[in-house]
Amino acid sequence: MPTMTETAVKAAIAAIESESATAIEKIEMLLEMGNRLQQQPKDPEQLHQAIALYRHAIDLSQPDYPLLRARAMAGTGTALRSIPTEGIDLLLQAKSWYEEALPILQEYAEPVEIAEAEMNLGLALQALVPAGKARIADSIQAYQRALRAFAPDTYPQEYAILQNNIAIAYLSVPLSGGDISQGMAVQTFEQALQWINPIDHPSEYAMLQNNLGNALQYLPSTHPVENNWRAIEAYDAALKIRTARDTPIEYANTIANKANALSNLPDDLEHPEILNRHHLQQALDYYWEAKEIFWQHGCYEQAETVARALGEIDRELNTEITHQ
Repeated sequence: MPTMTETAVKAAIAAIESESATAIEKIEMLLEMGNRLQQQPKDPEQLHQAIALYRHAIDLSQPDYPLLRARAMAGTGTALRSIPTEGIDLLLQAKSWYEEALPILQEYAEPVEIAEAEMNLGLALQALVPAGKARIADSIQAYQRALRAFAPDTYPQEYAILQNNIAIAYLSVPLSGGDISQGMAVQTFEQALQWINPIDHPSEYAMLQNNLGNALQYLPSTHPVENNWRAIEAYDAALKIRTARDTPIEYANTIANKANALSNLPDDLEHPEILNRHHLQQALDYYWEAKEIFWQHGCYEQAETVARALGEIDRELNTEITHQ
């Protein structure tokens, strides 16, 4: 039985070779097949096949069909960005395709289509920042341009994702400007949550609450205990959606984050210098559960990170017992 990739490619080629199909029909067939392949690829080969289809569409569309050509360029960028790789070459190529497509889209496309390309450009730029090949400010600006079309009342899901991306981008700002940026990240998460509820958009709601908790934990403040309690409240809101059965990896991430917040909370607010044995034991239980889930699902790097945190808490508790 032919795979989805083989079927898509054969259908696209058949459309190109068909004398009855118009040029527009051929290009649209290529775009549709390419998009279908990259939506839920089973392996990287399907993404490479999608790129091949988009390249055919680009060749067929120029110079008579600029909008279709721009769509093929943007599709190429997204497929390239989705291919798992350790280097940055594909990300740099994706960035170039988005930047080439955007001026054409801005001339011919609807605002939502332009915003989608801007959002994808922002993702590519953000991924290139650690390698020094892009500026985080440019990534934030791309996201903010996308927000012009993705208004919260009409596109709440896209709005939430964009605000989440913007907030995470703020959190990556170097320490010299980190205090202000971390505060802005918290505000951005909270602003997004005003438009997202757990009923209509549970996944986005849980994502925002989890990331808000992370931002609150590390927010520079004269009230760290209060921020940690707020972080725990955010994690608990996320855990109403994220469960060990339905979303085990996301659940494990959130309980590990909650464990970290608990480990930094005093048991007695009036005597914070006393060892917080109760909260440390709670953190220990959450870390053990998270570690088991990560191991069961092959997330070994996360499991090792949690194991190190477990070791630190064990040492702290044992040190306190020794000194008694």
